[in-house]
Amino acid sequence: MTTEMIITLIGGLGLFIYGMNVMSDGLKAVAGDRVKKLLEVLTNNRIMAILVGTVVTVIVQSSSTTTVMIIGFVNAGIMNLFQAAGVILGANIGTTITAQMVALKVDHFAPAFIGIGMLVILLAKKKRQRQIGEVILGFGILFMGIGLMSDTLKPLRDNEAFVDILISFGQNPVLGLLAGLGITAIIQSSSATIGLLQAIALSGTFNAVDGISTLAIIVPILLGMNIGTCVTAMLSSIGTTITARKAAIIHLAVNIVGSVWVMLLMGAITLIIKGDNPIYVFIQSISGYTVIDGMRVHDVTKEIANTHTLFNIANTIILYPFMDPIVRFIDKLIPDKTEHDEKGPHLDKRLLENPSVALGQAVKEITRMGRLTNKNLHTSLEAILQKDEAKCEKVFRREKVINDFAKEITQFLVLLSNEELPEGKQSQMMDMFSCVHDIERIGDHAENLAELAQYRIDNKVSFSDMAVDDLKKMMDMVEKVCHDVVEGLEEGDSKAALSTIKLEDEIDEMEEKLRISHISRLNEGVCNAPSGIIFLDVVSNLERIGDHATNIAEYILN
Repeated sequence: MTTEMIITLIGGLGLFIYGMNVMSDGLKAVAGDRVKKLLEVLTNNRIMAILVGTVVTVIVQSSSTTTVMIIGFVNAGIMNLFQAAGVILGANIGTTITAQMVALKVDHFAPAFIGIGMLVILLAKKKRQRQIGEVILGFGILFMGIGLMSDTLKPLRDNEAFVDILISFGQNPVLGLLAGLGITAIIQSSSATIGLLQAIALSGTFNAVDGISTLAIIVPILLGMNIGTCVTAMLSSIGTTITARKAAIIHLAVNIVGSVWVMLLMGAITLIIKGDNPIYVFIQSISGYTVIDGMRVHDVTKEIANTHTLFNIANTIILYPFMDPIVRFIDKLIPDKTEHDEKGPHLDKRLLENPSVALGQAVKEITRMGRLTNKNLHTSLEAILQKDEAKCEKVFRREKVINDFAKEITQFLVLLSNEELPEGKQSQMMDMFSCVHDIERIGDHAENLAELAQYRIDNKVSFSDMAVDDLKKMMDMVEKVCHDVVEGLEEGDSKAALSTIKLEDEIDEMEEKLRISHISRLNEGVCNAPSGIIFLDVVSNLERIGDHATNIAEYILN
């Protein structure tokens, strides 16, 4: 290949990948919340998970992207390994749609698609119309890239050295598998590699190969591509939780096992049957013929697309009954270190690939932060009443985790604010910023209460029975408010929010009443000055916690 051919080929491949990304972004934007809803319907039903994986991959136009998203979901705790395994099987089927589109051979109409797409984008008055224009534009750019690559590769039909390389792949399937694996690992997209393979087919180079079936060359390369596409997911899993890394290994295992059984099957058929491989004959029969330079020849472009689709469907059917044992085996092979429930937020930047999903996960993590804060509040109140120093230490340790939650969730929301969110979600996100701040302030007040408990322990301060009873009443009310508001935040429950606002008025009245009654006890000599200072500070912190809970309730009502 000449330098000019290589440069033009790289340019064509670049157009193909860029077009695929533009089309993918447009489809994701048009789909909007649908991707989130699809993922939310996931259950332990493996068939449903496979269907969801297929549909999501058709939308994002890349199994690598779907798998990276899945790793993000597992890392974030949205999905377990058994659900992820089903989605991964579906993603392998969904990714074959790109090859089927290329097999339509509409590259001659690419300029028309680009023109129509740009026209829609320029004239569109609504955001959704522009997004549809982006899908059409990306479709056109993708096919322009394919056309450019196939035209560039036409001289290879007469290049004996290149034809000999293809023949060697057919004669030694392991070489073909390694070639497909290596190219896909470098390009980081099986769709792009298969697009390149189809461009070679469109150029007529495969039809120049004599004495060996084109499918004998194509199948090992496709199998290698399926393994090579796992590299993106494996790299993506670096730095994630152990469970997320297991999801990446499941993806690799599925594609390696699939490649092994196909290679063994093809080898066995070659040894047993003298003559044409019946599987290859079947694929050629359903792929039909095309005309290249006036000659009627097998349509290798469709053969590549159909082989890719049939392999992934067959692999899914064969592995389906064995997925649970495979997941359990990998689960035991890589033992989990116990991950404490208080280890910080499960937010992953990969979730930003789909803003609707990212927003939903942010709400879940804010809720988790709220639960942890409520747990700390409960511990700090117990520390005051029981004079328990160990519980004070627990509060101080947890407060650091709560601060990490606040920092990481806020940073995540800042990144999310730069993404295109569905209409009406921007105002929700602004309330989420404020919500994080209020939960963090409740945590600060819980820490204040633990410090007061520590002061009570160090200075041997005692409360009267009447003071303890008063504190318990207010503590119970404040804990109920905080519990209700976190539940309301998770469920979007307006009743819980209204209940919180109503109770806040009672908390304010109680704070004033307890302040007056305690001052009265001080005057009567029932309580001493140190206990009075701590009592009033505890009541003040509890009242401020109620205020912050009310703020959160108002965000829920919004």
